Amino acid sequence: MSGYQTGLIVLLALNTIAAYGVYLPMAAGQLNLGIAGFMVIGAYAGAYLTNECGWPVLAAVGAGGGAAAILAVAIAAPILRTQGIYLSLATFALGQVISAIFLNLEVVGGAAGYPVSVHIEATVVVAVAAVVVLLIGLVSTTRVTIYFAAVKNDPLVADLLGLNVKAIGIAALTLGAGIAGIGGALYAHYFNYIEAQYFGVMLSTYTVLYVLLGGTQSVWGPLVGAAIFTLLPEALRSSSQWRYAIFALFIIIFMALRPQGLMTRGLSRRRARTAVQDGTTAS
Repeated sequence: MSGYQTGLIVLLALNTIAAYGVYLPMAAGQLNLGIAGFMVIGAYAGAYLTNECGWPVLAAVGAGGGAAAILAVAIAAPILRTQGIYLSLATFALGQVISAIFLNLEVVGGAAGYPVSVHIEATVVVAVAAVVVLLIGLVSTTRVTIYFAAVKNDPLVADLLGLNVKAIGIAALTLGAGIAGIGGALYAHYFNYIEAQYFGVMLSTYTVLYVLLGGTQSVWGPLVGAAIFTLLPEALRSSSQWRYAIFALFIIIFMALRPQGLMTRGLSRRRARTAVQDGTTAS
């Protein structure tokens, strides 16, 4: 496998992890436009632990995710008092503030960036991404997704039914932030260099688009959306200057025809039913 193909697979894995970091809060009705802020925390925290404290790389990656999750818990209560567009604006502002802090923090290089001394292989990044997808898939088979859906659809009714709406919202934001932090730490140790400017508003916007394109109704939606956004522009590379215009036109037409996203709950159920019927026929 060439270096270009390996880099593309790693980019897909990182985009997938980030997409699931957005998917979990979105499943509970939270549009998180500050996901890049949690990724930058994971990146710098993990890199600092390996550079300055000599931590093993996987432990540092986990700690990076933990640092992002801790921040999410700390700020969840005031942020989740807002709803709708105001919640999106609050998370957007949070992401910008976090990136600005690291941009001016000299202990980790400030605007000059921060070199990372420990390198991880592409197989590690892909393996962690696969574990994240599998874990989210397992979570989707539990009552957690029902609680998230109830809070998303009608928080008042969910509260009347006895659900702790506040705790569920905090859990969704925290889990998403932790996953995003892990993705940021993996990014730092694979590319061996961090710039706070990379973790800006465009990264958050693209990550949200992964989920919207793939579909929020199915647990596989973020994976599909990340794959389309990562691989399709490369497939259009032969179009040179027109590839981004063609890709943008594709997204506009697709969302106009299928605003619910590519993967929906009904589609997943039909595929599962077909698989069961095929298995019965084979028997």
